[in-house]
Amino acid sequence: MGPAKVLWDSAPTEASLAGMRVRLPGFAIPLEARADKVTEFLLVPYFGACIHSPPPPANQIVHAISAKPLKGMRSMDAIWVHGTLSLHRANTPWGKAGYRLAVDRIAPYEEAKKK
Repeated sequence: MGPAKVLWDSAPTEASLAGMRVRLPGFAIPLEARADKVTEFLLVPYFGACIHSPPPPANQIVHAISAKPLKGMRSMDAIWVHGTLSLHRANTPWGKAGYRLAVDRIAPYEEAKKK
């Protein structure tokens, strides 16, 4: 592994975010699925991240885990994810995540309407 890859995979996380309840937008990459229900997924910042190109730095990937299976999630769905963030590195088949999110709920991504 080259020096740039090491830096990319160990990109620093922001300690002040630990324990924060957040609402994050991003694209879903299902990791753990049974039938059409997903319990684990990566949240990445742009379409195609981790699949069609090298993954983003670890501090831009969130490993999301839901206690309740989420129905109908597909790869690269644009979503809002609500939950509690923690600092936890995870090595996944699609990239290294710097954060973990305990998911409360998800919703389809919609931009705010301009007034």
